[in-house]
Amino acid sequence: MESIAKIEKMNTVKNSEIIIEGLDCPDCAIGLTKTMEKVEGVNKVEVDFFSGKMSVEHTNELEEIIKQVKKTGYKTKVDQRQERIVGKKNCANLWINIGTITTILSGFFILLGAITTIYLGEKNLGNVFFVLAIIVGSYEISKRGIASLKVKNLDMNILMIIAIFGATLIGEFSEGALVVFLFSIGNSLQSFTMSKTKKSISSLIELAPNEAVLKTTNGSKRVSVETLKVDDTILIKPGTRIAIDGRVIDGHSMVNQAAITGESIPVEKNIGDEVYAGTINEHGFLEIQVTKVFKDTKLSNIIRLIQEAQSKKAPIQQTVDKFANYYTPFVVILAVLIATIPPVFFAQPFDIWFRKALILLVISCPCALVISTPVAIVSAIGNASKEGILVKGGVYIEEIGRVDVIALDKTGTLTKGNPVITDIQIIDDSDCPDPLRIAGVLENSSEHPIAKAIIAKANQKGYSLNFKVKNFKAIIGKGVEGAIESTHYYLGNMRLFEEIGVNIDKIRDINSDNRKRSISKIILGTKEKIIAVFTLSDDLRSDSKETIRALNGMNIDKVIMLTGDNEGTAKSIATKLGLEDFRSDLLPEDKLTIVDEYIDRGKRVAMVGDGINDGPALAKANVGIAMGAIGTDSALETADIVLMGDELMKIPYIIDLSKKTISIIKQNIVFAISLKAIFMALAVLGLANMWMAIVADTGAAIIVILNGMRLLKNSTNKNSQLGH
Repeated sequence: MESIAKIEKMNTVKNSEIIIEGLDCPDCAIGLTKTMEKVEGVNKVEVDFFSGKMSVEHTNELEEIIKQVKKTGYKTKVDQRQERIVGKKNCANLWINIGTITTILSGFFILLGAITTIYLGEKNLGNVFFVLAIIVGSYEISKRGIASLKVKNLDMNILMIIAIFGATLIGEFSEGALVVFLFSIGNSLQSFTMSKTKKSISSLIELAPNEAVLKTTNGSKRVSVETLKVDDTILIKPGTRIAIDGRVIDGHSMVNQAAITGESIPVEKNIGDEVYAGTINEHGFLEIQVTKVFKDTKLSNIIRLIQEAQSKKAPIQQTVDKFANYYTPFVVILAVLIATIPPVFFAQPFDIWFRKALILLVISCPCALVISTPVAIVSAIGNASKEGILVKGGVYIEEIGRVDVIALDKTGTLTKGNPVITDIQIIDDSDCPDPLRIAGVLENSSEHPIAKAIIAKANQKGYSLNFKVKNFKAIIGKGVEGAIESTHYYLGNMRLFEEIGVNIDKIRDINSDNRKRSISKIILGTKEKIIAVFTLSDDLRSDSKETIRALNGMNIDKVIMLTGDNEGTAKSIATKLGLEDFRSDLLPEDKLTIVDEYIDRGKRVAMVGDGINDGPALAKANVGIAMGAIGTDSALETADIVLMGDELMKIPYIIDLSKKTISIIKQNIVFAISLKAIFMALAVLGLANMWMAIVADTGAAIIVILNGMRLLKNSTNKNSQLGH
């Protein structure tokens, strides 16, 4: 039995996340991935350079995984509070690791070697100092290079080891020492600049306070937010951040939700309103009833999704990574040929061509090329998150800027999604004295915007809605039905009543008049007659027209509105917005069909909706965009891009950001490859030396990083002209 238990334990698949300390380059992440893939018991491993996180699916013990990671030269430690493996914070502080210490010592020995050689004329003693600089400075490089060799991965550490060893072999001790020192300095500078990019994402984690003031029977006390339970009551003072998601049960205030939605205008909060972790209570004193534990808060979900997004590579990034996999072995082979062919076949001096080959290896490090894409993608994701736009991966940053068709759902997207009843027209209430009460009872458990409007109107009139509905049924895209007090009622649109065979001639004139205005009609009736017609109005968003104008100016083939309204209403709204294309009388499945049609024609489609009744269309589109997701958890999961607030202008903003991101990626790739080609040619011609090659390589990486980091800057012009 014991052996069976062991086998079952070994076969249990576990998923663990380990944050790695000192993961300072894309090549390092690739090397660590290949190393861990060879470990017995590891089924799948993904290492994300930007978050420094390794996700492992494994059947062996976590301790064995940690042990293997440490063998490659990286460090981890257990954080008991978070119950996950984390590394030390790899921030912009350059003075906290062994690599920095060895770099400083290496530089010190180089200085001693230079002084001894140049000013004292003691070349041999100078060489001793240079060799010491090589030994000390190459400690980290050698450790990682050996780990890479074990898994047959030719990374930049291997190229540096070959170059350093080669320089030492031909007696160029000073150049070998300079290669070590400059390479280490370059890595530190890259880590420093990259930490700025990572900080744009990690700063989200610091938005929610670690503690909250819990109301108790004896007063109040400060507690960790992770100990709070649903239904606990917490106290929020003016000017402080709200620590957890909850509902206001006492007090009134204005809350700045910019951290979540990107919208800086404070939102009024009264009793019954929802508040979210990370937002700021600006004025009044609030009592909040906790509605979600900390790990399930809106902010926690956003952080989780952003961290997952960092590891999802865009197609252009995958292409660059594949190229880099072949590039490094090609360069090594080329260097061997340069070092051997001229001396062997053309009687050229071996030391000259060997030196050229070493310089070629140094300049050929692929770091700048490999980092050219992810730095731009992560910076764009960081920029978007500050604007209240959650992008779930580099693939969507790339894809949204290339869409040919944008389909916009009307309700909750182009309109505010908060319809109100403006008129009730009684047709035949002989057997139903309170049509509004009946309609309210039928809709009482629904979250649909129209249902909310009917319930609100019924509540306003003081009707009690606590009646049992028998045989209740929701008819998607048409309405609802159910029996109340022995009468079976129907509540919905004209299509519903046409299908059940009710004569609707009495209301055709009403509906015809409706076609001239931006309103909707909901009918209450039975199988025999129409009882009442409810007129609802849903105002357009203030920025809808501006958004359509911006989208029309972005070289998008088609911007189309999709709605369940009749053709007349749809046409009226489209005219107001300046939209040439619209589809009306649609059910949710019809929207999915339209998206399918465009995709089948080879078009890239972005679908914009509220994530409530257009989930299938959002999921099918090349890019699904959900509006106003601060109130809906489903939209966070369904859509590819999520607008946490209600600003429709964020759509052209993210499209413009995407186009700028692709442009910067192309700039980075062209620059990195061009610089490599130029210095390769100079190396072969004998016009470059090793320190020049190192400076060029490091400089290229830093320039590429800084160019990508331009995307972190927030645009002050909200009409999407990012950086223009």
